[in-house]
Amino acid sequence: MKNFARGFALALGGSLALMAAMPAAAALQVGEKAPDFTLKAALGGKEMPFSLKQALKKGPVVLYFFPAAFTPGCTIEAHSFAEATDSFNKLHATVIGVTAGNIDRVAEFSKVECRDKFAVAADPDAKIAAVYKNQIQFGGKTLSDRTSYVIAPDGKILLAYTDRNPEQHITKSLEAVKAWRAKHS
Repeated sequence: MKNFARGFALALGGSLALMAAMPAAAALQVGEKAPDFTLKAALGGKEMPFSLKQALKKGPVVLYFFPAAFTPGCTIEAHSFAEATDSFNKLHATVIGVTAGNIDRVAEFSKVECRDKFAVAADPDAKIAAVYKNQIQFGGKTLSDRTSYVIAPDGKILLAYTDRNPEQHITKSLEAVKAWRAKHS
């Protein structure tokens, strides 16, 4: 079973890497109201509930969807968000990663790849990805596409960015939070 899981992760990562050159447009647009949700998440390997409504009470939320834990692009993105978490925290922004892929590994991913810096949530059956109109099909499975949203405390979307290449997600999210903070300080 472990070899199957590793093979699936490698195949998924390779296929997603091939699709990285094909950026797509996010379904939900800037200015729209972000749908509320509560999901089972993990931070530092420990399970916890994550409520968008509750997180927005503290400040902006960086909600990033990724296809599957422990795949190459998702690992790169998690490392980059982990490195930037202190910068987001200084701006009173909460980072949350959400995946519909291999949800049984979310706790481990939060500890190992997210480096205990931010929570990662499991999206069983890609239900939240569907509400955000952010799904892809891979090998007969529905996964969350690589999309980052920055959501203001009033629930309005400030940034909607979809690109299967993880490189710009952190930069664009941080710029959007900084711009919002500059107007609301």
